[in-house]
Amino acid sequence: MSFKAFSDYLLLEKNYSKLTLKAYLNDLETFQNFIVTEFETNTIDNVNYQQIRNWIVSLVESGISNRTINRKTSSLNTYYKFLLKAKVITVNPLNKHKALKVSKKIQVPFSETEMQQVIEKLHSETDFEGLRNRLIVELFYATGIRRIELVQLKLSDIDISSKTLKILGKRNKERLIPLLDSVIQTINMYLIKRNQLEVIVDDSYLFLTKKGVKIYETLVYRIINDYFSKVSSKVKRSPHILRHSFATHLLNQGANLNAVKELLGHSSLAATQIYTHNSIAELKKVYSNAHPRSKK
Repeated sequence: MSFKAFSDYLLLEKNYSKLTLKAYLNDLETFQNFIVTEFETNTIDNVNYQQIRNWIVSLVESGISNRTINRKTSSLNTYYKFLLKAKVITVNPLNKHKALKVSKKIQVPFSETEMQQVIEKLHSETDFEGLRNRLIVELFYATGIRRIELVQLKLSDIDISSKTLKILGKRNKERLIPLLDSVIQTINMYLIKRNQLEVIVDDSYLFLTKKGVKIYETLVYRIINDYFSKVSSKVKRSPHILRHSFATHLLNQGANLNAVKELLGHSSLAATQIYTHNSIAELKKVYSNAHPRSKK
């Protein structure tokens, strides 16, 4: 079966984003190239687990991380489940496959002090780029938005009257997030400067470069890394760490885990629970300081 049918299935039935779709198809093409070269066959529809295992071994030997290999194997597994559903095959060759072990990475969030220092520094910047960067930081910290979600934000996604932001998340799932008054104020100031740009190419998008085109992901990463490198010695200073800070600080202040899950746009609590280790550490500190039997 051609990848076209699988592509349509992911896009139309599963509502996968075009970005996710591209990643899945790249993984399938990588595997197909391996099968063609190693086993002289032109299709991956009828392969056995040993052939897939050989591919996995070749990926490990090439130095690719176990996390990436698991993602590629997951793409392959989704394809074979689709073939099974379409009755092209009768057995999924990955049916009994176990994912490679992956070491858990502990993401260290920015502290509340670090957040305040960056925001205070940005308050002194009043030109277009300064206000844009300030709004980017404030939105990340106030909403827990993902980087791709921020890049794709449109003017129509902001409702000033109801103080809400509409976000199109993974699998085209929409969620509404409340906006703080301080963020609304920054939005209004930024929009004044945005409207004063000499040229606006991508008019519908919220965040633009000074040339009037839609902002891009690498620029957003650079903005966050630049500002936080001035106040933080943490190795990782990325938009995702801001998302992590948003969740951790809410949980530290007693926010309900389910509420944080909805704000982050997670499909399950399991995904949200990775953010709880810092809040648990905070609880331990409070417990240790407050309990009568604790050693002072």
